[in-house]
Amino acid sequence: MSVEAQKTDNAFDVNLVFTKADLQDVVSHDNEPVVISVVTAGRKVHRVLVDQGSSVDVMFWTSFNKLQLSSDMLRPYGGCLYGFAGDQVKVREHLELRTTFTDGTASHTESIRYLVVNASSAYNMLLGRPTLNRLGAVPSTRHMKMKLPDLVGKVITIKSDQKEAKRCYENNLKTKRGIFMVTTRPPYTEEVPQPEVSCTETA
Repeated sequence: MSVEAQKTDNAFDVNLVFTKADLQDVVSHDNEPVVISVVTAGRKVHRVLVDQGSSVDVMFWTSFNKLQLSSDMLRPYGGCLYGFAGDQVKVREHLELRTTFTDGTASHTESIRYLVVNASSAYNMLLGRPTLNRLGAVPSTRHMKMKLPDLVGKVITIKSDQKEAKRCYENNLKTKRGIFMVTTRPPYTEEVPQPEVSCTETA
């Protein structure tokens, strides 16, 4: 039976709670984001930014090349992403990859649709609301962790890589990179005077 067929309506009916115990291994930080590792295309991918503000899941072009993925996997993408100042961010198409989230004791695998973006970034991939909602995942920047249920009701706790998170943040400051808005709509239109703000730091 496939992983998808095993899912039930109660698969995500799990209490995801952060406690003081979750703070015990957290190093004092300057409000860095949650940055995790996942397994996809048969490889462990580090520097994956968890971004609740993003309306899409993104793989950056350099990461696509490092994973040595075939261009035959890419499919046309009809939309585009928009920069913070209204500039378009080039999308090189999209692809779907089975991606595994694990804490070493339990795991959850989903097929994720990544937009392949031709933009420089300190991160390899970006996980937005589509995947977080599908996983039933809850990240906490205070606790530097993300929690999600597996398919039998066990809670998976994935720790943020604080060294990588800090390194990415400092790299942004050193290179004076800006912020681009991850949205499939233009940030300013007559129909949407106050657009959705969904940002991710770039390097």
